[in-house]
Amino acid sequence: MSHIMLSAAHKSSGKTTISIGVCAALAKRQHHVQPFKKGPDYIDPLWLSRAAGHDCINLDFYTMRREEIICRFHEHMEKAGIGVIEGNKGLYDGLDLDGTNSNAAMAKLLGANVILVLDARGMTRGIAPLVLGYQAFDREINITGVILNQVGGSRHEGKLVSILEHYTDVNIIGAVHRNPDLNIDERHLGLVPSNETVAVQLKIDSIRRAIEDQVDLLYHRP
Repeated sequence: MSHIMLSAAHKSSGKTTISIGVCAALAKRQHHVQPFKKGPDYIDPLWLSRAAGHDCINLDFYTMRREEIICRFHEHMEKAGIGVIEGNKGLYDGLDLDGTNSNAAMAKLLGANVILVLDARGMTRGIAPLVLGYQAFDREINITGVILNQVGGSRHEGKLVSILEHYTDVNIIGAVHRNPDLNIDERHLGLVPSNETVAVQLKIDSIRRAIEDQVDLLYHRP
């Protein structure tokens, strides 16, 4: 059973856009992609369902017991080739001191490797201590790689890659360059519903092409 969690250092890092693109790109390659969304959100799952071709399933600590989450996850992964779990907020963010309702807690519960989506706008050398801190904060969380998002161009990408390779051991899975065409409008509670967006399939296709060009979809780490 292959599954990953896409999380971020903070909300509005572009992880939903990245998740949509990853699901769409893997589905186009004829993989049976099962999307999941942490939390009670109903808007992001509309996009993920459309991108993956299978209904997105919510996994929520507040409305489900841990046994229910595990059962529901395995039930929907039974026929899937790969599961993509999109987190909410930042990887370690949550309402309690111990982080029992965080994305990290969900990753532990489901045994999911984490791919960290990092908003790289305005960052160069400072990205290294950010990654090192996230790796060190909880050694039980396997941050298997990072996807750099909102990269300012090839020169910016080169600097970020060199810094991460020099100071960290993290795997750089992709670098998605800043592109306003990939943006999905947001409302107070999240993204605009996919069924209200004009030419939603064109938007998903545009995001998919960007992911195919700039993310290593063949990356695998046991």
